[in-house]
Amino acid sequence: MNREEIYDYIRRRQSYLCIGLDTDIARIPKYLLEQEDPIFEFNKQIIDATHDLCVAYKPNLAFYEALGAKGWQSLEKTIHYIPDTHFVIADAKRGDIGNTSQLYAQAFFETLNADAVTVAPYMGEDSVRPFLGFPGKWAVLLALTSNAGSTNFQLTRQEAGQPLYEKVMRLAMEWATPDELMFVVGATHPEKFKTLRAIAPEYFFLVPGVGAQGGELEAVSRSGMNAQCGLLVNVSRNIIFAADGHDFAVQARRAALAIQQKMAELLQKYL
Repeated sequence: MNREEIYDYIRRRQSYLCIGLDTDIARIPKYLLEQEDPIFEFNKQIIDATHDLCVAYKPNLAFYEALGAKGWQSLEKTIHYIPDTHFVIADAKRGDIGNTSQLYAQAFFETLNADAVTVAPYMGEDSVRPFLGFPGKWAVLLALTSNAGSTNFQLTRQEAGQPLYEKVMRLAMEWATPDELMFVVGATHPEKFKTLRAIAPEYFFLVPGVGAQGGELEAVSRSGMNAQCGLLVNVSRNIIFAADGHDFAVQARRAALAIQQKMAELLQKYL
């Protein structure tokens, strides 16, 4: 999926919502455990209930890989079930080099047919380049993340005085265009968004941290949007675990609808 297609879906759905499929088998409704594939059945009902309200889904691979081969099968079935009209991000946070990264890229882009994969840039350019050059596919680079420990390294000052996350972004922009690279920028750093957008005006930001981690949608949108939006705001637990009974999908839709309606207002306000 290319950049203009993503923008078109944002405009048409009046939404820049990405729903995180962090499907923890310990938290799904108990009655689903009777199904042959509880994880897929849960995801299927979430997707059916929310697909018109979001533009992207982001399966977090840890919740699937922890279940072994069955988990991987659930992941494959989930990705294949997501409509072609939605951007699919494999949240894998890979960060190796050489043939290893090349095979990771093949696994996510060719075998799973995901549109994007999250990548850790700590090992430098040769840990990112293997994920580039796949037509219509994206590397989503960790820049300034939403977790408390992001301050340990990402905010440290470099030789020119800029924080490490800024150095990472500026270098990465030399490796890839806005048509194949996005940046992860956490909603828990709203004061940084104006600066980040000035650094990378054309690049998409994938924004975790709204909701359970305390990030505020209004603050992110006000400072983080570019002329066409340029944001994919991820919400996971507050949507998919809005309820734990037989009506979990109905409640997930209500939670997603509230966010989508707010996003529609913010698109009108800031674009």
